Amino acid sequence: MKVGFMGGTFDPIHIGHMLAAESAREACGLDEVWFIPAGQPPLKENGPVADGQTRLEMVYRAIDFQPHFRAMDVELDSDGKSYTINTIKMLHEQYPGREFSIIIGTDRVNDLAQWHEIERLAEMVRFIGMTRGGQDMKVDNLPAFLRDRLTIVEMPQIKLSSTDVRDRRAQGRSIRFLVPEKVYSFITRNGLYESQ
Repeated sequence: MKVGFMGGTFDPIHIGHMLAAESAREACGLDEVWFIPAGQPPLKENGPVADGQTRLEMVYRAIDFQPHFRAMDVELDSDGKSYTINTIKMLHEQYPGREFSIIIGTDRVNDLAQWHEIERLAEMVRFIGMTRGGQDMKVDNLPAFLRDRLTIVEMPQIKLSSTDVRDRRAQGRSIRFLVPEKVYSFITRNGLYESQ
């Protein structure tokens, strides 16, 4: 079984995440895409705004009724930073026989060589780099061992980030249609990301 691993804070999950997952699934023949909210991402200076269980709940709501998508909570209980290598080792142990690919955006492709234990990780997985509007993917700057394990996939161009969604909420602007409808309802009902 071919599984796409999609990590991130998902703070909140938005339609760009969904488009990336579906584009990668279709282009690379993935059987499933697993959304794995990070506890504390090592390459982000600031931690998530919403707590782990809230972010996981939003992912569940976003992928509801999507037969090829799953939500996993394996990183939320880990202490310290969430290193992908540790998660992949755990997934290989718990789900033998799966062929994992990590789905990443342009920004993560560009810093891929800086990932923790990247040479070992590249032996265990493939990488799927999703094109993102307005950002330059510097594939030629990557070491050969990473270029050989990287597939580039074009997706519908949408300039959107979780930060954009949070900023709009803080400014009192609508986020409807930027996040899946069930996530929109959850955010508004719980007053998430409103200005303090």
